[in-house]
Amino acid sequence: MDNRFRTRFILLLITTSFISVYSDTDDNEYTPGPVTYNARSIIVNGNPILLFSGSIHYPRSTPEMWPDIIRMAKEGGLNTIETYVFWNVHEPVEGQFNFTGNYDLVKFMKLIAENKLYAILRLGPFIQAEWNLGGLPFWLRDVPNIIFRSYNEPYMTHMKRYSEMIINMMKKEKLFAPQGGPIILAQIENEYNHVQESYREKGIQYVKWAADMATGLYPDVPWIMCKQKDAPPNVISTCNGRHCADTFGGPNGPNKPSLWTENWTAQYRVFGDPPSQRAAEDIAFSVARFFMNNGSMTNYYMYHGGTNFGRTSSSFVTTRYYDEAPLDEFGLIRDPKWSHLRDLHKTLRLVKNSFLLGTQKIKNINKFVQIITYEKPESNMCLAFLSNRHKKIHRTIDFRGKNYFLPRRSVAILPDCKTVVYNTELIVSQHNSRSFVLSKKANKFKWESYREPIPIAKDLPVMSKTPLELTSMTKDTTDYMWYSTSLHLDSDDLPMRPDILPVIQIQSLGDALLAFVNGEYIGFGHGSFIEKSFSFSKPVSLKTGVNHISILAMTVGLPNSGAYMEKRFSGIRAVILQGMSSGSLDLTLNQWAHKVGIEGESLQLYTEEGSKKVKWSPASGPGTPITWYKTNFATPEGNNPVAIKMERMGKGVVWVNGNNLGRYWENYRSPLGAPSQTEYHIPRSFLKPKNNLLVVYEESGGTIDGVVINTVNRDIICSFMYEDYPPNIDIWKMEGGVLKTNIESPKPEAQLTCDPDKFIKEIQFASFGNPWGSCGTYIQGTCQSPNAKQVVKKACLGKNSCRIPLDRAILGDPSGDKSCSQDKFKRLAIQVRCAKKKDE
Repeated sequence: MDNRFRTRFILLLITTSFISVYSDTDDNEYTPGPVTYNARSIIVNGNPILLFSGSIHYPRSTPEMWPDIIRMAKEGGLNTIETYVFWNVHEPVEGQFNFTGNYDLVKFMKLIAENKLYAILRLGPFIQAEWNLGGLPFWLRDVPNIIFRSYNEPYMTHMKRYSEMIINMMKKEKLFAPQGGPIILAQIENEYNHVQESYREKGIQYVKWAADMATGLYPDVPWIMCKQKDAPPNVISTCNGRHCADTFGGPNGPNKPSLWTENWTAQYRVFGDPPSQRAAEDIAFSVARFFMNNGSMTNYYMYHGGTNFGRTSSSFVTTRYYDEAPLDEFGLIRDPKWSHLRDLHKTLRLVKNSFLLGTQKIKNINKFVQIITYEKPESNMCLAFLSNRHKKIHRTIDFRGKNYFLPRRSVAILPDCKTVVYNTELIVSQHNSRSFVLSKKANKFKWESYREPIPIAKDLPVMSKTPLELTSMTKDTTDYMWYSTSLHLDSDDLPMRPDILPVIQIQSLGDALLAFVNGEYIGFGHGSFIEKSFSFSKPVSLKTGVNHISILAMTVGLPNSGAYMEKRFSGIRAVILQGMSSGSLDLTLNQWAHKVGIEGESLQLYTEEGSKKVKWSPASGPGTPITWYKTNFATPEGNNPVAIKMERMGKGVVWVNGNNLGRYWENYRSPLGAPSQTEYHIPRSFLKPKNNLLVVYEESGGTIDGVVINTVNRDIICSFMYEDYPPNIDIWKMEGGVLKTNIESPKPEAQLTCDPDKFIKEIQFASFGNPWGSCGTYIQGTCQSPNAKQVVKKACLGKNSCRIPLDRAILGDPSGDKSCSQDKFKRLAIQVRCAKKKDE
């Protein structure tokens, strides 16, 4: 910590010892000003704050989507937005910068400020983030003698130049909190401990240099390093993971707050993966435990994952990113994840005074059950967290003379040490289900196709004795490179028996390839996220005379993690013909020709002008490899998000009106037998009022007739609650340290709310007793009340929102088999469909 920051920190620390924590509800949390910290929290303009933050990456959505995403994040209880800064999109060519469109960092930051939210700027410059080369520009690899992320002069020179440019840009626009802007924290480097030992002493030197460089560029906000146990004293070490209450050893100093920079809301997916899930209950449990153990910030990674447009995703990572976040890929609210966490944020705000001003006491009942209280002598402040960490067993515990039921892996929060207002395992907010609806207007396709030409060696411009490394040639400008060689065979070279074919064996360093012999398609091979390299073997038909072998090799994104990333390689390593009369024939040294990219890319067939440069033919049914398809389609009806379904295609890329939606890969199946992703987001801002151009480049062959365009909604909303659940958090407030409500006997209520412009059109399911299932798939149990559906209809039908108390006097007593008498607490399940007034 330099002297300027140390002096400022001490003065503010003294000042904050005399202030009180303002506002029970924190309506005025956004108060930009000087930023410092103590052991309890970040302090902004003299106000200690609990940070509820969410990762939203500006390049993974469109500027047209940003306002709604940020607004819904705020409505979800966040007061902070976190983003990385993506060096390779901002400086794709050394010295040439791009801060336009969805790369407009300043515009994104200003939108955050307009919504009165704070921001965390994760500068990197290495960010990982499942992003191509971890955000580092590819041209950096070509800098002489460079070693990424090490105490290496060429790397540090470029890193400092870029970091200084970004920081100066933020300063110029007055975006740091001490200037009146939203940025209260900044991060340098990213999870460096994972690779530090690989660089030995150079790694230790680099960490210190990076911290000093960053704090020197802008010392007026705290800087952080995530997952850096030996972080230098002038930065704060933070936690990344799913359960930081149990895995984080604490920050790197007694006067620093416990901050959680990445709370993974699910897991990113790679092609070949099954679905990734993380329950809302588990996220809430982990957050509550972190805060009860003196944590003061959680950042949900991701809060909105979005889309890896174009070629931005790293090795084998799907185009859809963290779709299981509280806001899904399309920017729609995913309940109950969004709403259950919103209620947790409300609860923690409710207890903020006790939490920050009270004295902590810890009582361990056993190794699983723990009671933590925060109390302030001579005041009404008394906050209790009751925690049960057991994965299978529920517990009932005595706390101050009263019994409290704790489900497995749950935390109950008692703002007055008496009343449970929130339990992480008991969801009182609504659920929803996503629907993909076939567009009525957009699917009148007339497909045409154009076959990518298969070159031979004499057609290709770059010659070499051996196959060249792919990424050194493509330089991240394309996924593709052609390799071709020719060989002359006599009849004596070929197998003597016609029923025995030679076999071509291709050793590849990754990631995938298509092989052609004499213009005939031989096959498709690929590696995986775990092992990029692979061996391809297929029988081939050869002839006497000249034979042409052409291979289209490709990457599926570039690596984004690990040490020495500048030394990663892809492409063809060796080619051998087996089963020849003279034995195996090694073609690796046979003279190879190369060409970067494919013809359709150079002609820009995915644009209106480019598509006129070749002759297209009508297309339908199963198609050939390396084939381009195009059609026009009408803009889908309404204003719901739009997706294209590619389930019957193979592998390739999709463009709409020249905008690259990203890679699709349908024939790489997960262990469950399904593609990892079938729907691909078409942002509404990519569409024209009519006559939209859709272009598909199919690499391995697929059925183009199977492509469909859908609209996306979450109009199915549900509630699933037990009679012993706590009432909704909205009924509670704190006044003078006393918990109050205007309701005489608070009871749990099912609450259902449609989007503002919709109403409840249909009651699809309602049962009080022992129904089971999940939103979209509820099933009647063997015990139910005869009145439930009628009660729900009367309360909800035709309304934008409704509430149904879990009260037997209203719903009626359930009856049925013996389970009715065995189950003490009954449950209410409701499923309704929302619609606009004109929707049928």
